[in-house]
Amino acid sequence: MIVIESYVRRGKHILRRWLLDPRVHIFLRIAGYLAAGFVLSAASLGQSILPLSLALVCACSGWPAVLSAVGGIMGYRIFWGVGQQPIVWLTAGLLSALALGKRQLSRETPLLMPAISGLIVASCGVLFQNLGLEDSPISLYIIRVALAMGATRLFAQVRRGRHPILEWLACGLGVLALVQIAPSKWFSFGFFAAGMLSAVGAFPAVAIAGLALDLAQVTAVPMTAVLVLAYLPRLLSKPTGLFGRLAPGATYFLIMWLCNAWDLYPLPALLLGSVIGGFLPVPGKIPHRRGETGTAQVRLELAAGVLNQTQQLLAEAPEVPVDEDALVMRAAERACANCPNRKNCKDIQRLGMLPGTLLHKPLLQPEELPIICRKSGRFLAELHRSQEQLRSIRADRERQKEYRAAVEQQYRFLSDFLRELSDGLSRRAEQPNIYSPRVAVFGNRPEEENGDRCLRFAGTEGRYYVLLCDGMGTGLGAIQEGREAGTMLRRLLSVGYPAEYALRSVNSICALRDRAGAVTVDLAEIQLSSGKVTLYKWGAVPSYLMGGVGVEKIGAATPPPGLSVTDYRESVDKLSLRRGQLLVMVSDGIGETEALRCCMNSIGKTPREIATTLLTAAQPGPQDDATVVTISLEQEEK
Repeated sequence: MIVIESYVRRGKHILRRWLLDPRVHIFLRIAGYLAAGFVLSAASLGQSILPLSLALVCACSGWPAVLSAVGGIMGYRIFWGVGQQPIVWLTAGLLSALALGKRQLSRETPLLMPAISGLIVASCGVLFQNLGLEDSPISLYIIRVALAMGATRLFAQVRRGRHPILEWLACGLGVLALVQIAPSKWFSFGFFAAGMLSAVGAFPAVAIAGLALDLAQVTAVPMTAVLVLAYLPRLLSKPTGLFGRLAPGATYFLIMWLCNAWDLYPLPALLLGSVIGGFLPVPGKIPHRRGETGTAQVRLELAAGVLNQTQQLLAEAPEVPVDEDALVMRAAERACANCPNRKNCKDIQRLGMLPGTLLHKPLLQPEELPIICRKSGRFLAELHRSQEQLRSIRADRERQKEYRAAVEQQYRFLSDFLRELSDGLSRRAEQPNIYSPRVAVFGNRPEEENGDRCLRFAGTEGRYYVLLCDGMGTGLGAIQEGREAGTMLRRLLSVGYPAEYALRSVNSICALRDRAGAVTVDLAEIQLSSGKVTLYKWGAVPSYLMGGVGVEKIGAATPPPGLSVTDYRESVDKLSLRRGQLLVMVSDGIGETEALRCCMNSIGKTPREIATTLLTAAQPGPQDDATVVTISLEQEEK
């Protein structure tokens, strides 16, 4: 019997699978850069154009800069009509970003691109003033130049890594741009974003957003005072609930009454944003750094920053192209060195100057050569040899890409882990464990002869892990594979390493060792404070959740780890064991159809009886290792 909860879980699983698809990531990045350039082009100060889209273009390089420029041009055309100066800004900024964005000079000189963006705005301002196409006052001219330089530096830093202060400033610029995008007079995206920030944002971000709304001059009501007062209910020790969500609307009415400036148009968007934001999780606050704990936090964050910068440098390192023309020239030298006609041949030099595209034709015939060679067989033989060399070089380059991708992953994983560890140092008290796990393991072979490795251990912050690693096949090799993968994962998870990072590390190792499919991983992460379970599967067969309403199959068949370093194929499902449910994890020695039937016929039985039924059903099939793990929770006595 399938309940509504299972449909919701299935929908979440499909959504996570889409999010793990690299094609979806590429699409989201393309849409993100286009939308960012488009939105920033709407920013204005007293109904005057601002060069925020130019700043984003100069902060990027390659195709992100192109997409940002395209979005900015579209936005300037839509929001400002036919404006020549913004188009000149973006064109000059795009050329500069493409020419200098990925060069070593721009990495060694962080202020180079901000200076270029400021120079572009300054020179365009002088040019258009002399042509009579611009009559902005000198104060606006200076503000544009300073804003172009500062925003370029800000966006570049935000793209490299997260920092609270930079994020607050970026939120302010976003609100400044969004407030000009209003599908109707009763709804503006800027007031909607400000309402959400008042519900979930940090206090500095809320104050900066209010200041941005005041600078945009879209309403006579002082929005800085409105948002700052709306933040006050969040300072209460108890949850604010509905009162906190409606606080921006109440403070807006209060400020309108005090200032005698009645403008109801911003109110719907402000209220809608605060109500929706009230249902979102509030991000963690910046921890207070005191004494030795503060010193440790600073060191961890500095180390995380170094690792993140190293990962960025590895990702931006250019790939050296293969010199195909040199391979053709080398083939010509080898062919002509032993040719009896080399003294009287007039085409020796022309033969060595043939294009490298000849290497792309595997079955090249003598009549396809651009020149006539009296000993074409010699040259074709050497050319085929160069084609083999080219294939070997390309295969080696692909292998190097995988190595570099694996190293980049580990630097990024370690950087994120150190940041989380730094944030966790300030938490003085952890949530008490309400539940205690009850785990039972049953196998069709003794543990020393079984390739299925099951580990049970406690993690950090009230986490408990049940890990089932299945070495493919039987015998000593399967036992060794399952043991190595299980030991590595246990060491990573025991110290608080995030589960998804640990699994992807195992995937990278299997891929680099050419051990694709050597092991499957089935991991249950249990929160003992809430009874929630996160089930990670990589190549493992589905599990089964047994409860009073029936049996539900959890997870889907996925490829095993090790197929690719960059392609993530694990499945993630979230469930709960708070109501006495029993989670049954099985290895691939038991078929899905038989396992589901046995679980449905075993509702109400003990874990041992359920495992005996499943293991018995596995006997008629291939003599693979079979393991059954049952997990349940019991509430601890107070």
